[in-house]
Amino acid sequence: MGILWMIIIGFLAGLVARFLKPGKDDMGFIMTTLLGIAGAFIGGMVGRAFGIYEPTEAAGFIAAVIGAVALLFIVQMVRGRRLTHHH
Repeated sequence: MGILWMIIIGFLAGLVARFLKPGKDDMGFIMTTLLGIAGAFIGGMVGRAFGIYEPTEAAGFIAAVIGAVALLFIVQMVRGRRLTHHH
């Protein structure tokens, strides 16, 4: 049940992150889910670094969304940089 729950929460966090970040992101179900799961991982790491979460505590939904939005911006910056270097 834990993995299924992670996929559902990851997908929802990824959807919300894609909705909140302006611009077009062509992603299917799997990439959106992976985005949300990665966002939860990032949000959890940052939350633990700032003492918001205990070392064994998983990130909350809001932290997952914030992490996913941050990840979208990072991907956009890397893609933009890659496109500008290859004229």
